[in-house]
Amino acid sequence: MRDQFKAKLAERLAHPRIPSAKLHGHPDRYKIKLRGVGYRLVYEVRDAEVIVLVVAVGRRERDAVYLAAMKR
Repeated sequence: MRDQFKAKLAERLAHPRIPSAKLHGHPDRYKIKLRGVGYRLVYEVRDAEVIVLVVAVGRRERDAVYLAAMKR
């Protein structure tokens, strides 16, 4: 699973702002979904510093990963 997220993040480094992956209510946060295993990764894009920051990783069950991301 870690390797799958690393590969997806590497793809997103070139174009991190994917409109369909944007999280509602968060201006610079996006998600990566691994449908096969049911995990989500939430990342934040900081243009001024050219940083893609991983905010949370977890299952979508009861929106746990999104709630964890909102706390950070």
